[in-house]
This record gives sequence, structure tokens and C-alpha cells, in this order.
Amino acid sequence: MYQELYQSFGPQHWWPGDTPFEIAVGAILTQNTSWANVEKAINDLKKHNALSAKAIHEMPVSTLSKLIRPAGYFNIKAGRLKSFIQFLMEKYKGSMKRMKKDETYVLRKKLLRINGIGPETADSILLYALEKPVFVIDAYTRRVLSRHGIMEHDEPYEKFQELFHLSLKKNVRLFNEYHALFVMAGKTYCKKKNPLCDKCPLTRKILDNR
Repeated sequence: MYQELYQSFGPQHWWPGDTPFEIAVGAILTQNTSWANVEKAINDLKKHNALSAKAIHEMPVSTLSKLIRPAGYFNIKAGRLKSFIQFLMEKYKGSMKRMKKDETYVLRKKLLRINGIGPETADSILLYALEKPVFVIDAYTRRVLSRHGIMEHDEPYEKFQELFHLSLKKNVRLFNEYHALFVMAGKTYCKKKNPLCDKCPLTRKILDNR
């Protein structure tokens, strides 16, 4: 599946962001919205010199809500972002480099205790911001795998993740690219409604092998 998707789409160069901190902020803001909206919110933070742990930590939550309004659910996300920054400041003095030194399993447990950060967001921060070999499971991954009969769509997050962790070498670059390719396949062919199965490279490969 990886080879077919890679040949069809090529490298995806994920995750967009100039720094690990920006990537972590993006991972929180992208919940339930498009990346285009997240980019607008991040650009607004940059325009106000507010894209730093210190700036967000000292900023009133009402001000933060206004700056990230393009990302949608801005009041909720402002609270979640504040909770993450509080954690980052208290545990690592605002430094993503210090955070990266923690062992992956321990750090994942810490992230999951932060209000509003679930497995997908935590793993996105681990993989893309901190370069930890953790596979991110999202709606696109579930959809592609379930439609190809590999796993049931409603299996727990951990079961999907286990499939990759046990089947593949734990490699940051591979996990990064593979997840991004699932997203591309989901957006392009494996749509929630009216999927373009006849054009999907994965479906074509299966038909060619029959």
C-alpha cells in the first residue's frame, strides 16, 4: 500500500511548520477544521508576534481566542492551547527541545493528560514536532484500511496503531510519509461520500493482481 501510494502521490513534505513549536500549535488547532483555516490562524499569531510559548502563556485567553478565530471553535481551542502551553512551561520551561528528551511512552502519557489532547493530537505532536516514531491514526487512515478489508472501521485507535507498530520498522520518516499519503488518498479518492474507487491506485493494484 505504501509503495502504491508513494508512486502515485510522491513525497508529501509533512508537517507544514517552521519550528517544532509551530507544528505542535498546528496539531492542536487543526482539530475539526481544514489546514487552510489553521494556516490563517497561525499567520495571525505571527503577525502579532504571538507564536511563542512565552507570548501565549502571558496572553489573556480572550485575546488568544480572537487571534485563532479562523481555526474555528476558537474559544475551545484557545483553552486547549493554553493548557498545552501551561504544561510546556511548567514541565520544560517552554522548550520543545527539553520535551523531546523525554522517553516516548512517558511523554505520550503526559500529553494525553492535558485537557483537549487526545491520541491523534498527541501522536501528531510526537511524530511531527518531536520526531518520535509513533504512527498517527486519523479518519482517512481508518477509512482506507476498512474499505480494503484490513481492519474494521470502529476498532479502537490503539488497534489501528498496533497494526503499523508491529508490522513496520519504527522509523520517523516512514511513519511521517505513510500517514501523509493516507491523508492524500482519503482526500483525493477515498472520500467519505461518493468515493472514486475505480481511480484509486490501491484498487487498481488489487484488480491487476486478480
